[in-house]
Amino acid sequence: MRQNPSFAMTDVGELRRLVELNPWVTLVSQTDAGLVASHYAVLLDDGRDDLTIVGHVGRPDDMIHGLGERELLVVVQGPHGYISPGWYPDGPNVPTWNFVSAHLTGVPELLTPQENLEVLDRLVARFERGMPQPRLLWEPPNDAEYVTKLERGTVGFRLTPTRVVAKRKLSQNRPDDVVETIIAELEAGAGPYADPRLAGEMRRDLDTRRAAR
Repeated sequence: MRQNPSFAMTDVGELRRLVELNPWVTLVSQTDAGLVASHYAVLLDDGRDDLTIVGHVGRPDDMIHGLGERELLVVVQGPHGYISPGWYPDGPNVPTWNFVSAHLTGVPELLTPQENLEVLDRLVARFERGMPQPRLLWEPPNDAEYVTKLERGTVGFRLTPTRVVAKRKLSQNRPDDVVETIIAELEAGAGPYADPRLAGEMRRDLDTRRAAR
């Protein structure tokens, strides 16, 4: 991802927030057979305050990626969407795409079976907590034999990135009144490009920039 200083995202707290809110990521590896990509959910490592993430892949994806032996690129994709030139003042304009995204690169560490179980437990709890009747990993009708068999079909990993490239492109190069118009269009709830999540990110960014002036 080409970096632009105007859109660079470097604050660790903001990057952690991006991962926390957008846990479904893309894993990319360069192999002898070419590039391979997989898609899995990850979590921030609850024992760290940096950008270390934990997750798992299903077997045999670990062998396809050479997990633990070579660099892994993790693409975190936040809210994104189309921005119409019709939302700008009169004059020559072209459309663009606003987005928040981060690339985390490093050589992952393989987890022990016990560590992997703990991560699987956290993953289930993370996504079940919003359900009216959460079904947690170790609760009936699941039993220890079932959960252990499940773990054996996966390979857990921990990745502390050695390279981070992150970008928040949210119309920062436009005047505040234009950004307000774009936010209003995204919030409108009508038309094919309404996107409250992207509008929320733009509002948050605009308010932060205003407060810093």
